[in-house]
Amino acid sequence: MGNLIVFWVAAIVAVVAALRVITLRSPVAAVLHLIITLVALAVLFLQLSAEFIAALQIIIYAGAIMVLFLFVVMMLNLRRDEFGPDPLPGVLFLGSLAGAVLLAELIIVFGGSTARVEAATPELGSVQSVGRALFGDYLFAFELTSLLLLAAALAAVVVTRAKAPNDPEEA
Repeated sequence: MGNLIVFWVAAIVAVVAALRVITLRSPVAAVLHLIITLVALAVLFLQLSAEFIAALQIIIYAGAIMVLFLFVVMMLNLRRDEFGPDPLPGVLFLGSLAGAVLLAELIIVFGGSTARVEAATPELGSVQSVGRALFGDYLFAFELTSLLLLAAALAAVVVTRAKAPNDPEEA
């Protein structure tokens, strides 16, 4: 009974925090809510006896990557008054339409499914299985992701440098 309560609390926190990530106007608050989402997901991994994945979730995603996101968002110093009116007024409608279509697909897929979820193997989430996946089958994707994150951080620095008209080095 205790595990079920922990599951539902973590699941509700994850869903509510994820909804706040996409509905908040402040990018810094959105990143902080994403951290809450990732911590709630780590609790769910702990319930699946995947302690190593839960630790990775906290250390890598909630720790390193989210701190990087927060750093980039704060460095960009995004303020709504600098951008003026929304340049793409139909984006909200198209995003809502895409979300409704995705929700309908999920209801169709999971509502009509009679498939049973298999129990996780004891090896799932262990150090050996994660290491084998990262440095075996998914090595290229893993390395490509690290290059993508590096390029994103460098692009944020370049964009920030280009937006600073009062910078004495730019004049």
